[in-house]
Amino acid sequence: MTASSDAALAGAATVDPGASRLPVRRALISVSDKTGLAELGRALTDQGVQILSTGGTAQALRAAGVAVTEVADVTGYPEMMDGRVRTLHPAVHGGLLALRDNPGHVADMQAYGIEGIDLLVSNLYPFEAVLEKGASIDDCIENIDIGGPAMTRAAAKNHAHVAVVVDLEDYAPLLAQIAEGGTTAAFRRQLAQIAFARTAAYDTAVSTWLAGVTGGDQPPRRRAFAGTLAQPLRYGENPHQTAAFYRSAHARTGVATARQWQGKELSYNNINDTDAAYELVADFAAADGPACAIIKHANPCGVARGATPAEAYARAFDCDRTSAFGGIVALNRPLDGPTAEEIVQIFTEVVIAPDADEAARAVFARKPNLRLLTAGGLPDPTAAGDVLRQVAGGYLVQSRDAGRISRDDLRIVTQVQPTAAQLDDLLFAWTVAKHVKSNAIVYARDLATVGIGAGQMSRIDSTRIGRRKAEDMAAALGLDAPLTEGAVVASDAFFPFADGVEALAEAGAVAVIQPGGSMRDAEVIAAADRLGLAMVFTGQRHFRH
Repeated sequence: MTASSDAALAGAATVDPGASRLPVRRALISVSDKTGLAELGRALTDQGVQILSTGGTAQALRAAGVAVTEVADVTGYPEMMDGRVRTLHPAVHGGLLALRDNPGHVADMQAYGIEGIDLLVSNLYPFEAVLEKGASIDDCIENIDIGGPAMTRAAAKNHAHVAVVVDLEDYAPLLAQIAEGGTTAAFRRQLAQIAFARTAAYDTAVSTWLAGVTGGDQPPRRRAFAGTLAQPLRYGENPHQTAAFYRSAHARTGVATARQWQGKELSYNNINDTDAAYELVADFAAADGPACAIIKHANPCGVARGATPAEAYARAFDCDRTSAFGGIVALNRPLDGPTAEEIVQIFTEVVIAPDADEAARAVFARKPNLRLLTAGGLPDPTAAGDVLRQVAGGYLVQSRDAGRISRDDLRIVTQVQPTAAQLDDLLFAWTVAKHVKSNAIVYARDLATVGIGAGQMSRIDSTRIGRRKAEDMAAALGLDAPLTEGAVVASDAFFPFADGVEALAEAGAVAVIQPGGSMRDAEVIAAADRLGLAMVFTGQRHFRH
């Protein structure tokens, strides 16, 4: 796995000032993103640095009043083949790769008229940005940089003598080092690490794209994964574990792209749970009405739809008020003031929504420790993507669980037919079960969860846990009976024995949705018929380990 840090070199300011410094006399600048280019060029010129450049970069520098030597004047060859060939020349790569303390290298430089290049500033063709815009295959290919990565890797390899900058954030630390007499070995090593990570991430983007456009059912023989540092984290799941949060090149809308309005820095567990909550609520289209999910330890403890976001939250909260304390709240509609007033009645770690109005932000401002995130939209639940998990000695990679079903996909297998309202509840419960750790059992009634059993080794244990939670909430709410009576139930995988269905009937359930496919399906269906339950098969499973 590769990971590139686009963050500024925080460590640059702490580099040992006593370390030997190498002056920068000659620099090659060739950048696609010209942000800050004029200022960089002027600053380098003021320090007496000779600047070499190519194409559009040279034009931009001249327009800013910076003296530039064209690379073509150094190599003796003009740019050719629509710019595909311009820096691939010994005068460039020799200047980057030569070991200044190696007599043989120095002799070769003198023999062939090669001058050393002490600094390379290069950011690459915007392949990722072009790809994100949905460009054609030909346009994507033309935006695959060749010379840039080659120069970057050459300079990074020779970081004992050459500084290489690939991120705009590193312009200021670079100029500070030059002003102090030159770059230190530690600084150049840091820059080299970032440079190699950048080229690795760039190649990853290209290879991943090619794997997609190539098609076929076979996984690629080689895979690479890359990310950019979004933030360092205080620790991982536990204080003795180190952690960081990386953003992928083409991040789906969600926690990785969200804006944090207030509250403490997100922790590893906060980010993990917030992602689980937002992915769940995104499975309920905003156009179909407000929905709310409350998550604790990556499992939902309450999910509901409602006429308003506030009602959806209140109904989700009533599923398991105890577990909701210190949880994560996700909404599929913008957060408003009335909903915010309901949420702050108990301690909540994080709230995430597509947006939040001024009234909601004012309410949360009274709770400065509560983290409020707005993502600008919802994750696309149908989007392609991969799920990555490291195991000892390797990685497991699978496509995201984007499976969805509709009424047309259901097969009614019992004598009792579910009503239209029960079918709505069954599909609702099924959607929630997709986001519950296996073995998952979800009781639902009137488009709200009323009991959830998660993460058990036995499915019947999950069935009993969901029922018990409903009984506890009935007692807390002063209800005459738990809401599992008359509820529907979703099971993420088939029932291996009839005892699970019998336990559901004891809880008062009236209809069940499950994948089917067990060797004992006939026995399970017969039990449902005997108990007067309606049962539908989906033909689709939603294990979540």
